[in-house]
Amino acid sequence: MKYLNEYRGREGIRKIVAELHRTTTRAWTLMEVCGGQTHAIAKYGLQQLLPPEIELLHGPGCPVCVTSLDIIDQAIAIASRPDVIFCSFGDMLRVPGTDRDLLAVKAAGGDVRTVYSPMNALELARTHPDRQVVFFAIGFETTAPANAMAVYQAHRQDVTNFSLLVSQFLVPPAIDTICADADSRVQGFLAAGHVCAITGFEEYLPLANKIRRPIVVTGFEPLDILEGVLMCVRQLEQGKYEVQNQYARAVSSEGNIPAREMLQRVFEISTQSWRGVGNIRSSGLLLRQEFAAFDAGQRFPMDFQVREDTSGCISGRIMQGLSKPDDCPHFGNKCRPQSPLGAPMVSTEGPCAAYYRYGTRPHHNQEPRHEH
Repeated sequence: MKYLNEYRGREGIRKIVAELHRTTTRAWTLMEVCGGQTHAIAKYGLQQLLPPEIELLHGPGCPVCVTSLDIIDQAIAIASRPDVIFCSFGDMLRVPGTDRDLLAVKAAGGDVRTVYSPMNALELARTHPDRQVVFFAIGFETTAPANAMAVYQAHRQDVTNFSLLVSQFLVPPAIDTICADADSRVQGFLAAGHVCAITGFEEYLPLANKIRRPIVVTGFEPLDILEGVLMCVRQLEQGKYEVQNQYARAVSSEGNIPAREMLQRVFEISTQSWRGVGNIRSSGLLLRQEFAAFDAGQRFPMDFQVREDTSGCISGRIMQGLSKPDDCPHFGNKCRPQSPLGAPMVSTEGPCAAYYRYGTRPHHNQEPRHEH
């Protein structure tokens, strides 16, 4: 399969690993930003292939994990209304709110439906004009253009029973915040290739200069990730902090211009609340005033009280690279996929789910795992 098999071959991986061992002269700590990269690292045992001096930390790039408790509680309240069809991606259904999750709402008779895109939800709105259809619009720059397109189409076609509950995040401000923490150990970043396929990598240029750390745009296959690590380590060994693009087959400097234009037409940048982290300035997206009629938060106003997360989940520390999943006293005990305390254990991009599924913290000098 073109663009997949050639990035999973043993010979190519052996060459990159050998070069990494020749290049590394001291300890370095890198962060892979995306949860998809975290799962690939765990699935293929990539940490075990690295020189023992290189440590990988897991970043904030799991959209389900960083969605705040109050927006999940708001989703549960809206989904419980008898006049609403509530649409969501599947891995949001089991994320715990304060008292219950969306799956419990569905079990109690709520009309909660799993969809594969916001356009599926828009189509439901067209076919059920007597119901309110709400789509739970979570995600990073990757999902925002599709959400924007759904709202734009609803606006053009005068579909008035469709709205979004928006929880959109932007990656660069989160990287900036992580680096501003005095306890941060991150010395270089593997940026998420699919995010940069939308945004391009131009916006990372001033960020790398500000945080004085290398940023390498990286893909998701084993060879992608190992090449990204090598490019990052080479910079660190040479005292550089530049932006490099390992994922050139999908990412350009300017990104997907039509997608960026659609995103900017419908959304505007705002402060965003990250679960376990708090508010980060300019790290979120809200619907522009022109499209405010499609904001479920305004369509279903609630006297909502933000509650403290008392679950014991340490997702905020994990997403900032301050802890790893098996540092949590509840990991694999009180917190399991069947009984999660937080989203990182149930999300398809959650680091705790990766550790639980593929084994806990990797040890060095073990044989790598192969898919075939």
